[in-house]
Amino acid sequence: MSIIIKTKEEIEILREGGKRLSLVLNKVKEKVMVGVTTKELNEYAEKLIREMGDVPAFLHYKPSGADREYPASLCVSVNDEVVHGIPRKDKVLKEGDIVSIDLGLKHEGLFTDMAMTVPVGKISSSLEKLLKITKSALHVGIDNALVGKRVGDIGFAIEKFVKPYKYGIVEVLAGHGVGKYVHEDPFIPNFGRKGTGEKLVSGMVVAIEPMLNLGTKNVKLHSDGYTFVTADGKPSAHFEHTILIADKGPEILTDY
Repeated sequence: MSIIIKTKEEIEILREGGKRLSLVLNKVKEKVMVGVTTKELNEYAEKLIREMGDVPAFLHYKPSGADREYPASLCVSVNDEVVHGIPRKDKVLKEGDIVSIDLGLKHEGLFTDMAMTVPVGKISSSLEKLLKITKSALHVGIDNALVGKRVGDIGFAIEKFVKPYKYGIVEVLAGHGVGKYVHEDPFIPNFGRKGTGEKLVSGMVVAIEPMLNLGTKNVKLHSDGYTFVTADGKPSAHFEHTILIADKGPEILTDY
């Protein structure tokens, strides 16, 4: 698939979709608390999306290489689960957990994507720092998503920012183009070399999403076929925004 440049009309739809997605995910964030199940979070997210007349992007989505469709609307990944955690009625949140909530929304045929990692009650100072640095890494990446730069410049900037903290940067998972499809080109790793990769041009819409681990960068796929977990069992954090690459600078479409 080649990179799809979005038209002015499509960008307006994506702006509205991004606004709606942000509103939903921030409401879901407020429901993250001790005693709530990940299944309840999923049901709430889907209810909010459908009430607005939109469609959950991930429900029944079958990514390349998967042997079955994703069975939920919201990816809920707890502690050592990096991404794509499947919500369950027996997965109950407890004090000190961290929870990545990752959601996609289809509005008038176009997709936006967003994620954040949320504390459950009081968390340790080491986890507070992990969340803070991961969120900051996202904004470092966004600040480098400039017309005329390349995909490698985004990854390079994120990697350089994260390196002093000695967190594991997940390498097998990355950001991506988004809009007409849930996943489009280009593939946007959270590490890289300056001046390499596809050129960033006005009208590209991409999801940037650093995933940082408290320990090793290595991950493994759970037997459920979707959930990625850290290889050493240590916690992981994940933040994501959908952005428009524009002549005036990057515009965060999911920032409301």
